[in-house]
Amino acid sequence: MKSYTIKAIFFILLCLLNLSCNRGNNSIENKGEQNQTKLYGVTLDSVKEIEPTIDALDSLSKRVMVRVVFDENISAQTYRTSLLQLKEVSSIMGELFDSEYLPHYSLKEYKKRVDEYLDVLGDVVDVWEIGNEVNGEWTGKPSDVAKKVAYAYSAVKKRGYKSALTLYYNDYNHNDGCWAKPEEKMRPWAKKYLNKELKEGLEYLFISYYEEDCDNYRPTKLEWERLFKELGEMFPNSKLGFGEVGTSNPSKKAEYLKRYYTLDINVSRYVGGYFWWYAKEDMVPKSKPLWGVLDEVLKEILSIDSFNL
Repeated sequence: MKSYTIKAIFFILLCLLNLSCNRGNNSIENKGEQNQTKLYGVTLDSVKEIEPTIDALDSLSKRVMVRVVFDENISAQTYRTSLLQLKEVSSIMGELFDSEYLPHYSLKEYKKRVDEYLDVLGDVVDVWEIGNEVNGEWTGKPSDVAKKVAYAYSAVKKRGYKSALTLYYNDYNHNDGCWAKPEEKMRPWAKKYLNKELKEGLEYLFISYYEEDCDNYRPTKLEWERLFKELGEMFPNSKLGFGEVGTSNPSKKAEYLKRYYTLDINVSRYVGGYFWWYAKEDMVPKSKPLWGVLDEVLKEILSIDSFNL
């Protein structure tokens, strides 16, 4: 009887300890230590005067990922100090080339810049965006763009870093006016020009979409789910989401941000993203109204969604 009592007490103590540990694991000690299933990001097109940006990011209720646009003809070293500061308050995705810069670089120049940025900033950047809106009509000859993207992917993989690619969503159901040539339509472009290794090894596949650029068309939830399901089949191992959204219309910004950041997309491996393009303009300093809108959205989802890189 005594032996049984001792065993029972020991068992109870183990259960209590396990419950305590589980509670500790499930508690949110701070916004940077959550076990996350969704990703929420913003885009910075400038890291000048970084202090107000740091303050705005650090004051958000949830840690976000910052997508930094690296400008044309700027050395990687120029960004290092600012990125180290950003790293303290956010995860970082580095956009190697914004889409408008792609045609300005030859393949040789592109390779040189890719190598420079990876060598100088590889220990700071969490995810490398190897191409942005790559199927856009303004990016150059598709076969040339594909070679640049393929090189960037191989260079990132060679160094053991995570990669992301952003496609320009322009081939929704009824529209023929958001691309100049049929070969620039997003899904046909990706099928034709992206190699198998990239499609199977890419960590993140994002899309960029601006309603005002495409006849103000607003896809339905069902359309988004069909699209991401199809992309998930094309990129079988990639997390899926939005790599860029936004509107230049001041009267629509709050509604637009809320609508996209709270999209309920029921597709395997969908992680969100969003990366509001106008973050520097709209949310810095944090006294700007849209910073408050984003923070309210993050508060609402704080107990539901989180994310692991």
